[in-house]
Amino acid sequence: MKILIVDDEVIIRNGLCTVIDWEALGMTLLPPAESAEEALERLADEQPDIVLTDIRMPGMDGIELAKEIKSLRPDTEIVILTGYDDFGYARQALREGVTDYLLKTSGPEEIMMAAMKAKQNLLAKWETMKQEAVQGAALRNQGLEELLAAGGKKHPAGGGADAARKWLEEAGVAKAGPDGGLLPMRVLLVGASGWDDDRFAGLMLGAAESRLLELLPCVTLRKHDRIVAVLRAGEGWSDTSRLATAVSRVREALKCDIFAAAGEPAPSFTALGRSYEEAEQAFAYRPMLGDRGLIEAKEVLSRKGGRTVCSAKEENELSSLLMNSDATQLRNWTSGIVGEQLADPQATPATLQAYLQSIVIAAHRWLDRARDKGAEASASAPVIALQPGVRLEDELFKLLLSVLNAFHDRVSAGRYAYIHRAIAYIRLHLDRHLTLQQVAGFVHVNPNHFSEMFKKETGQSYTEFVTRERMQRAANILLTTRMKISEVAGEAGYEDIKYFSQQFKKVMGCTPSEYRQMSV
Repeated sequence: MKILIVDDEVIIRNGLCTVIDWEALGMTLLPPAESAEEALERLADEQPDIVLTDIRMPGMDGIELAKEIKSLRPDTEIVILTGYDDFGYARQALREGVTDYLLKTSGPEEIMMAAMKAKQNLLAKWETMKQEAVQGAALRNQGLEELLAAGGKKHPAGGGADAARKWLEEAGVAKAGPDGGLLPMRVLLVGASGWDDDRFAGLMLGAAESRLLELLPCVTLRKHDRIVAVLRAGEGWSDTSRLATAVSRVREALKCDIFAAAGEPAPSFTALGRSYEEAEQAFAYRPMLGDRGLIEAKEVLSRKGGRTVCSAKEENELSSLLMNSDATQLRNWTSGIVGEQLADPQATPATLQAYLQSIVIAAHRWLDRARDKGAEASASAPVIALQPGVRLEDELFKLLLSVLNAFHDRVSAGRYAYIHRAIAYIRLHLDRHLTLQQVAGFVHVNPNHFSEMFKKETGQSYTEFVTRERMQRAANILLTTRMKISEVAGEAGYEDIKYFSQQFKKVMGCTPSEYRQMSV
């Protein structure tokens, strides 16, 4: 807080400067002024908060100085210090908004008390102004959120909405056109990422908001992890090239990644909510398009949606990769299918997430099919999230790799781990022709040795084991689906329905049809 002493008498000036320890009072003492005219000249540059002035000086007197200061800086506190005990002067001084009126014969304590009174007045004013500013900003922000949430369905009115409209008008965003109607406005959503420490995420977004306000005439508010900006459309204010340039400059200034999504121009306050909804829908493409650049709603809102479920071919490819325990091949495959989906001009965030989730579910379904009898089932498939700053192929690969590791950790224990790998392979290929030589080749073991060790570990010959596993699969299908018996036979690896039925009865004690009837 700065204080300026004004007096034409050098002894008084120096005395007031040295007798009182202004710094101890929390004040910065400016160089004293010899006249009212000098004080006025320095007023704009030095902006004193408190002025302690003599009342009778050559030229302009203290009363006139107080009047001029109050007209230029109304919140400045003024204390009159005079050698004349004249009630008329005091009354005139009080009319000009002077804080206190003291005689020069007053002791240092009285002068200090008057200065501290002026300081407390200022602190109270500043606190009031701060509270009013906070409340005003909160009201404007609340009103702007009401306008944006309307979505064109209603025209919100009231203190908040009115304050927001006034805010937009004062900022030059809401402006009347030649025909008297509002010029179009639009909503821009901005996200920032790239600073390594997450603790600075809020600071980074705040810095981006400040830079954006410098580059574009707009009003802004912070909402979660993004900046919501409303700006005037048309007249070059928010055309694509200007917005893209602004986004690029923010990125360059802050050394971070900036992603922005713009809604379509809105011709009225009522339509502003629709522009916001469009911007939100476009902003959802951020994980798909990367964390850098500008996208306009019209570029993506016409998309119909891509695939939502992986194909049988892709599921079989995934099964082979998980079985073979080749993380490099799995990563390459993951990058390929994610890249294919991102390149689909019809893909949307919702369909992409559904598709990737189907891959994760397929992996966990494979893990359950491959597990040993009696083993604990795998946990439910985790949800893959489309998040800013996270590469989708990395996220998917991480989830698939956890399945691969879970399987191979389970089957790698023990002296004859290859037998458990062979069992998993058998269970995953029961619908195909499976010879002992084929399975032994998969685990890289001599067929004769494999046959001997397989019976030792399982208590069954290879043929007995495969037959029982096929019948168990067939029984499960019969209980859970309405497939025809011929289709069930195919799923269990049999082309001859009659032979399948004979084998089923031999193992299960009844025919497939009888087994299905028993479960009804």
